Amino acid sequence: MHAPITLLADKSLASALTVGDLTARAGLDVLALLVLVGWLYRRRRPGPEMPLVLTALNLGLFAAMTAISAGKFPAGVGFGLFGILSLVRLRSAAFTVRDVAYAFIALVMALSNGLPQRETWMIIAIDAFLLVAVLLVDDPASHRPTRVTKVTLDRVYRNPEDIRADLTARLGTEPLAVEVDEIDYVRETTRVSARYAVEDSTRVFIPGQRETQDSSPHPAAPVGEGKSL
Repeated sequence: MHAPITLLADKSLASALTVGDLTARAGLDVLALLVLVGWLYRRRRPGPEMPLVLTALNLGLFAAMTAISAGKFPAGVGFGLFGILSLVRLRSAAFTVRDVAYAFIALVMALSNGLPQRETWMIIAIDAFLLVAVLLVDDPASHRPTRVTKVTLDRVYRNPEDIRADLTARLGTEPLAVEVDEIDYVRETTRVSARYAVEDSTRVFIPGQRETQDSSPHPAAPVGEGKSL
């Protein structure tokens, strides 16, 4: 009674997969990804790193499924791989979403290259496909590096434009975007997350430091640590 199931389990899921079929499927996936990320998602003013994350997840899963379905994949290997991935924790503040995207691509490449009984041309194509995609999406020249700084302001604002103007006056740099995190009417404070453009990502970022390097920070605007988004 279980003979057909056994035969299906032993048979490769991609035994009839050809180069043309694989190219057509990859092209369809890339086209759908361009519509989703390049058009639909960008209408929502996303963070500068989110297109890379979405691209890495989509193409990474496509490459992983292609490599897995191209030959036998024992259940024991799947459980072991799941256990290894569960040990990888990237929720620390030291990791940004860009780091998570690169880590995911690295894991997918390791999975594809390590699977036995796969065609060499397919593994090379998967590696080149992922590397070229990351090269095109994460081009530093295509976007300005930014930092998000959390600021607590000592008043409550009625107009969002007043928050932007006050941040510019206090910190000496106009923010690219401002998001209100919390309004405390009891203490009369407003907590905001302000995104600033930075030129040198290797140094500690303080808003306005290029204009006010020799001056002391404003006493009425306690600034938290900046972190990448």
